[in-house]
Amino acid sequence: MDLIFSAIEILMRWDVALALLAGSVGGVLIGAIPGVGPAVAIAILLPATFSMDPIVGLTVLLGIYGSSMYGGAIPAILINTPGTAVNALTTYDGYPMTARGEPQRALSLAYSASFFGGIFSVICLILFAPVLARIAPMFGSREIFLAALLGLILVVVAHRGQALIAGALACFGIFLQTIGLEPVKYTQRYTFGQDFLGGGINLIVVVLGLFAISQAFVLLTDEDEKVRMTRLRGGMFQGLRELTRHPRVAGVSASFGVLMGMVPGVGEFTAQFMSYTYAQKTSKRPQDFGNGSSEGLIAAETANNAVPAAAMVPLLALGIPGEALTAMMLSVFYVHNVVPGPGLFQNDMDFVVALYLALLVLNVLVLLFLLFATKSLIQVVRIPNRFLGVCILTLSFVGVYSLRNSATDCVMAAAFGILGYVLKRLSLPAVPIILGMVLGGIMEVKLRAAMARVKEPFDFIDRPVAFILFLLIIIVLAVHILRVLKDHKELKEAEWQTNSASTSFGSLMWRRKNSFLKDHGKRVRARHSKLLRRLTDLF
Repeated sequence: MDLIFSAIEILMRWDVALALLAGSVGGVLIGAIPGVGPAVAIAILLPATFSMDPIVGLTVLLGIYGSSMYGGAIPAILINTPGTAVNALTTYDGYPMTARGEPQRALSLAYSASFFGGIFSVICLILFAPVLARIAPMFGSREIFLAALLGLILVVVAHRGQALIAGALACFGIFLQTIGLEPVKYTQRYTFGQDFLGGGINLIVVVLGLFAISQAFVLLTDEDEKVRMTRLRGGMFQGLRELTRHPRVAGVSASFGVLMGMVPGVGEFTAQFMSYTYAQKTSKRPQDFGNGSSEGLIAAETANNAVPAAAMVPLLALGIPGEALTAMMLSVFYVHNVVPGPGLFQNDMDFVVALYLALLVLNVLVLLFLLFATKSLIQVVRIPNRFLGVCILTLSFVGVYSLRNSATDCVMAAAFGILGYVLKRLSLPAVPIILGMVLGGIMEVKLRAAMARVKEPFDFIDRPVAFILFLLIIIVLAVHILRVLKDHKELKEAEWQTNSASTSFGSLMWRRKNSFLKDHGKRVRARHSKLLRRLTDLF
């Protein structure tokens, strides 16, 4: 209890309370504007948070991160356009509800499910905090290196169908991190005699370029969309009552969100689809999914809002970010000399609990704000794309210049903005570059520290936690290779079927073979079921 009271005392400061309010309301507004998203907003705000106290800056960023998904459900439900990328699944059942005249029911249900997911996640993490505090001291240099390597591998293999390019981009991020003075002997690497490269490439410059400036280019080059709004009628509190009729779906979906959030590189999308699939498979009305099912909407919104609090676990416990947003937050820690990892749980446990309580209060503030302000808030979806693009571009360059008052940083940010724009147009991921820069630095430092105690290769994994992490790396790689081989085999079979079906005779023989096998299978199953009934009657 003393720990909780100490955390509450941290949150009772006026600047922390103001940061909570600004982050929660601002995150909802940003999430409700299609094409912006939390990554762009956090990238723009990063330079401003460096002058704040760690708890204040992180509270603002957490507010935007946690509440943007609430706001992203508004355009997803009303105009079939997700406000953030993770709200794409919300359109499956949210917009059909709007189409049949139930927009207020869909919004209320989405808010309630999001609130439950967020609160469930924070409560789980507060309860698990003492366990994490005991486990954290077991992580030394070797364990943190292996955990960072595992996180990087998970990020790469999570991009199914793009694992090779994701790996190449992650290596590019690691290369960017090596430019400048190396951290042990302070010798110059890859500077080519240029003074502006002596200090390395700033992570914030890369973040603003890849996410904010590139998104501004996308908004400036795309045409403005004509939005047709649906008038809202009725109360917004009915979703809270309806959520109580589906406790199983809500509980399982929140659990998926917590578990997937803790795994680096997995995040909201995997949690959403696992939850949605589970809800559909166990529903009494699976045919309603995709046509306005309340269970489908609950599964999607509960899972994605349970992830943000859980994603803070690898960041706080090991100092390892699992995605771009937590990588940005890591820079706030470093600026204020607050080092996430085992020492944070041992020495500043009240700070960790204060962050979790901030997420708890954040969810309450967002729910109250949305229940009373949705009818006015929906007007933000009418903001023209090009106006947004100009605003984002201006704020991005102001943020970059304010870092070191350097025009060179602005040029580098513009270059990374062009790279990010190309990646967006080619539908390639930019996140591996950021995580490669962050995790590459951690891996280099920890590997050098660990090698001082390693004489033989097996000495690196001679401790239990290190051995477990090594096994996880092997398992992840093995599963990914098997999945790639299976996909390759299925592709070959599909090509063979296409070639066989190219002639009328081959197509006819293929259809007859499939029809024979299907009919034969039905007869065998019917014979077995008949025999089983006879045996049951006998005994």
